[in-house]
Amino acid sequence: MKVLHIDASALGTYSVTRGLTAAIVAEFVQSHPGAEVTYRDLHANPLAPWSMPVGDDNPTDIEAAKVMDEFLAADVVVIGAPMYNFSVSSTLKAWIDRIAVAGKTFSYTSAGPQGLAGGKRVVIASSRGGVYTEGPAASMDFQEPYLRAMFGFLGVTDIEFVRAEGIAMSDDHKTNAVGSAMASIGGLIRKAA
Repeated sequence: MKVLHIDASALGTYSVTRGLTAAIVAEFVQSHPGAEVTYRDLHANPLAPWSMPVGDDNPTDIEAAKVMDEFLAADVVVIGAPMYNFSVSSTLKAWIDRIAVAGKTFSYTSAGPQGLAGGKRVVIASSRGGVYTEGPAASMDFQEPYLRAMFGFLGVTDIEFVRAEGIAMSDDHKTNAVGSAMASIGGLIRKAA
């Protein structure tokens, strides 16, 4: 099993999603001895914004090819996706722009678009300052619907979220939200076994 571990939080040691992705990957490794893990920190090593390819020797193109190879090789992709301004971070969006490539991960057919990257499992660790799964702020959630739509477009149908919501509401709420998210990880991994 090959696991691709992606972190996209700018908060370093204060990041909730980094803690969640580390726990998710640790569970996968424990449950699947011999699992190979590839790690990419999109904040520490951000990708340049997407631009028109200019040649095989361009460093940006070389990195884009490496990102694509990592994604295509992975059986499981674990992504730390904090909600920034109701959506995903710009660093995560830059990574998505590298893996959403016609002819590689999707194609257009006479019957419409077809995903080419199916057969993967994507687990997204999400943190949110407020509550967006229900209530008055639910209409402002452009993070989870975007990620579901994007990976679905690529042919990935096994998409799950480990979510810590309301972490900016109070210290107690944050503790409870992170504890609940952490507690759900073991069941998530067992479900796949």
